[in-house]
Amino acid sequence: QRRVRGDLELEVRSTPGHTDGCVSYILHKYSLCFTGDALMIRACGRTDFQQGCPQRLFKSVHERLFTLPDSYSVYPAHDYQGRTQTSIREEKKFNPRLTKSEEEFVSIMENLGLKYPGKIDVSLPWNLRCGPTEVEDA
Repeated sequence: QRRVRGDLELEVRSTPGHTDGCVSYILHKYSLCFTGDALMIRACGRTDFQQGCPQRLFKSVHERLFTLPDSYSVYPAHDYQGRTQTSIREEKKFNPRLTKSEEEFVSIMENLGLKYPGKIDVSLPWNLRCGPTEVEDA
């Protein structure tokens, strides 16, 4: 899907896997890609909650992001080490999860052993509904 405003064209690509609703935004004119949690710097979003699926995430990244030119800059939603930018080239070469086969990737993601997020039981229903219900607001 593409959106145009003036001379600026934004492509929206569905990149599910971390969650069903993940999308990435691409500005071809500037060789920029904003990937949310689908593709991060030397990592990717976890797939163990909110309809996550390691197989879908692997396919999303390899078929919808790694098909971009290597020179494209990647800006993920966040990074736990303070980094802000990478490139398609760097992630294809150095990402310790996504440089593996799909089978190896799935095994890695299914065995991360990450701590259950502290506020997930509150935030997940809100995420799935796009906000609180009227009862919760009252």
